[in-house]
Amino acid sequence: MHSNKRRRGFLCLCLIPATVLFFVFMILPTFTVFRLSLFKAANKYDPNGVDKFIGLSNFKALFTNATFIQALQNTILIIVVVTIITFFFAIVFAAILTREKLKGQNFFRVIFYIPNILSMSVIAGIFSAIYEPERGLLDSFLAFFKGEPVMHPWKFELAIVSLIIAMVWQAIGYYMVMYMSSMSAVSLSLYESAGLDGAGRIKQFFQITLPLIWTNLRTTLTFFIISTINMAFLFIRAFWGTNPNQTTALNYMYTQATRDRGYSMAAGVVVFLFSFVLSALVNKVTKRDVLEV
Repeated sequence: MHSNKRRRGFLCLCLIPATVLFFVFMILPTFTVFRLSLFKAANKYDPNGVDKFIGLSNFKALFTNATFIQALQNTILIIVVVTIITFFFAIVFAAILTREKLKGQNFFRVIFYIPNILSMSVIAGIFSAIYEPERGLLDSFLAFFKGEPVMHPWKFELAIVSLIIAMVWQAIGYYMVMYMSSMSAVSLSLYESAGLDGAGRIKQFFQITLPLIWTNLRTTLTFFIISTINMAFLFIRAFWGTNPNQTTALNYMYTQATRDRGYSMAAGVVVFLFSFVLSALVNKVTKRDVLEV
């Protein structure tokens, strides 16, 4: 009895630092954002100015602002397209490298994973060089086949497409390696039994592989959607800075912070609630019984 009390006391003591840090750096800032979103920030040049409580006025202004609506639509488009493309190729490549007898599997793992360890600035620099008019890799490649110079501003005319390609390239390898780990844990006897029953590779994938890695897939999907919102912000900052024509909800919030802190915090609250609701929705839609072998 005494030993159990000492053990519980020791565990509580170990949890205190993490709890304090979580409260200070997560819970408290979140509540502060919600509180500031209800105020109009004082004039920063007035030393005696005070924030004025205006209720939900900031939110009303947000949803009547065409730029913010467009930024929110861009955010949703990026999340949907990047998630679908990334997970499709990550799962397909993981299945191929796990099930098929290919030479140099470790080499392919390393090659695919390299983009994930590069910083956003490096990736933005690589794709800026690819998209650069006339001297960029893409225009040079097209000019080689057309036999004449090509000067197409890909990064600006096809901004969202250019961004999506960079984000997918950066993320595929990381999730591919994660799914390879899960697929490697699936017993080969299941595939052998399915093969004897006449099931082909594709049928085995959908009836054996996918159900058995579903828990891992579901967890990574939720985290990926949330991280995509943040990654899009970083990529856009590295690609275009504060160009208002290429923006997401987080970038819009960032550009408004120096003009009206309360209005910017309202945008932050919308992004937070959007992320929370989207995560809950994804968890609900992808929920299914856990299969065990």
